[in-house]
Amino acid sequence: MSETIDVEALFGSRVFTLGKMKERLTRQTFAEVKRVMEQGGELPLATADVVAKAMKDWAVENGATHYTHWFQPLTGITAEKHDAFVSHPDSEGRMLLEFSGRELIKGEPDASSFPSGGLRATFEARGYTAWDMTSPAFLKEDATGVILCIPTAFCSYTGEALDKKTPLLRSMEAISQQALRIVRLFGNMEATKVVPSVGAEQEYFLVDREKYLQRDDLIFAGRTLFGAPAPKGQELEDHYFGTIRERIGAYMKDLNIELWKLGVTAKTQHNEAAPAQHELAPIYETANIAVDHNQLVMETMKKVAGRHGLTCLLHEKPFAGVNGSGKHDNWSLCTDNGVNLLDPGVTPNANIQFLLVLACIMKAVDTHADLLRQSASDVGNDHRLGANEAPPAIISMFLGEQLDDVVKQLVETGEAAHLIEGGKLETGVSTLPDFEKDATDRNRTSPFAFTGNKFEFRTVGSADSIASPNTTLNAIVAEAFCEAADTLEREMAGGKEFELAVHDLIKEYMGRHQRIIFNGDGYSEEWVKEAARRGLPNIKSMVEAAGTLTTDKAIRLFEKFGIFTRVELESREEILYETYAKTINIEALTMINMANKKYIPAAVGYTRTLADTVIAVREAGADAFVQSELLGEVNGLLSAARKALKELERATAQAGAMQDAKSQAFFYKDTVKEAMDALRAPIDELEMLVDKKVWPVPSYGELIFEV
Repeated sequence: MSETIDVEALFGSRVFTLGKMKERLTRQTFAEVKRVMEQGGELPLATADVVAKAMKDWAVENGATHYTHWFQPLTGITAEKHDAFVSHPDSEGRMLLEFSGRELIKGEPDASSFPSGGLRATFEARGYTAWDMTSPAFLKEDATGVILCIPTAFCSYTGEALDKKTPLLRSMEAISQQALRIVRLFGNMEATKVVPSVGAEQEYFLVDREKYLQRDDLIFAGRTLFGAPAPKGQELEDHYFGTIRERIGAYMKDLNIELWKLGVTAKTQHNEAAPAQHELAPIYETANIAVDHNQLVMETMKKVAGRHGLTCLLHEKPFAGVNGSGKHDNWSLCTDNGVNLLDPGVTPNANIQFLLVLACIMKAVDTHADLLRQSASDVGNDHRLGANEAPPAIISMFLGEQLDDVVKQLVETGEAAHLIEGGKLETGVSTLPDFEKDATDRNRTSPFAFTGNKFEFRTVGSADSIASPNTTLNAIVAEAFCEAADTLEREMAGGKEFELAVHDLIKEYMGRHQRIIFNGDGYSEEWVKEAARRGLPNIKSMVEAAGTLTTDKAIRLFEKFGIFTRVELESREEILYETYAKTINIEALTMINMANKKYIPAAVGYTRTLADTVIAVREAGADAFVQSELLGEVNGLLSAARKALKELERATAQAGAMQDAKSQAFFYKDTVKEAMDALRAPIDELEMLVDKKVWPVPSYGELIFEV
């Protein structure tokens, strides 16, 4: 019998929660901290000293020896530098453990060794980390010991954001301010802020670690750069929601325990569509905490996998021919007095506030579809988006039959007089209950789907940070709210009745931006043609998406709300080009290395065996036609592989000599990737012919079925 897990006692045990803070601080100090957390402002240094001591004492009691400012640079992962609590020994040689408010509030990591897109030169090293009070500190425990981790933002000496958290926090303030203007117009005077809530579903693959270590492509690139398909893939759809195997179940159990300790609300776990693919989903949280927690989820997934002799693959497309992995970003807006702005209620056609919010989101997504697409761009996601497994690269909105009908009524007649009801689902079995159906189905092919009281942004890649998508979502909706509030306030000041002004604005926005709504099959070729007819952008790659950050439209948006400056946007565009080029270069060099040192030698050795067999059969007086034909086929593929290898080496060298980041990135996309595909094709065919005993790496079948 398995041990009993006290989840209530376990949850948040490694987190310096508000509850723990309340226990350890005076009432006055705690009230001051809460006020700054909720309303903003600076914490006085004397108060910060008290908080720092309480935090340090709690951490030390739980085994901590060091602390770190835990931040999220533009690498897409987290960074940390550990400092011990030790100070100078006292006069009697005793070591004192200290941690000051100044150390809590501000850190100073090197700002020149992280991606900066030209914001920092090599010699300009000073940068600052600043404590994010709204995201609780926590303890990480591994071979280095127990470390107190303090979530922080990261900026340069000259004030530019060098991380993903700073713009996110700016965007959260922007959308709160503009959404408050909307709810105030509808008479809600109690709310003091509007908070974006996020729940990020995380997909991942698990493979046996010993097999993983035999694949250079998995080690260096995170995905298989070669590999013939296994005889079976996911075509029987028997892995999705299937019984979880013992080894995987043990992993999931340990993963949940570690995440619960860290205050991560891991709730749902199941097998995903592809063999060896799985998913974990949390409960919704405030956006910046959800971003922090998703980083912890990814880190913890990798760490726990090692304990079970497994490796966790977070790449969007680790295996060709089966589904890749995404990260569905569920986003909603709630006031601090409990109103979900995306809750349509029982009669959405009569819920005017909801309809205005919906109209504004339609406007935001249509106006900035390119930016939304860019926010979910990364190198791995290029392999996934647009395939019959993930949303297309074309951004559209799914509203479902009920809301789509409401929008059509409002656009066509100015009034939504009726509402499509869900009806009753009759099972036809006397022992099973009949129940009320939802008013609409779900659409798994939509990149941005309304799912009851939230939008699900399904385009985000599994390995990517959710900070950028949520920053962009907050920004574009803040702009739409701002323009709506400006219009309504102006028209009311001119004597127009509020109800009429709102009605007219909803009709105008929905009519002008109705083209963004698509409830059909996003995988179909017909939709690609229809989207082009509607004038919707179809941005197929990360490289093509990067330039959307620095259009005049994007710069106006982000500068208006103080989320990014022009310089910060230009730096991020540069980083995207550099990241793409470096990633494809690593993949190309890995392919060259594997082809030269593993695949071609294995095939050459096999031709020798075949040649010896042909000679032996003929000397025995038998017909060696089959052996000769096989030898010719293998030799032909070997020749093709060698030719493709030389072309890839040439293309990679040419790309490496290029100086302009944008031109280099496009060359890698258009030329080097094509050469990589040309090399993979004959080697994958060779895998199907060469004796398994001499093939140098584990096959797809071994990797995804023998876990």
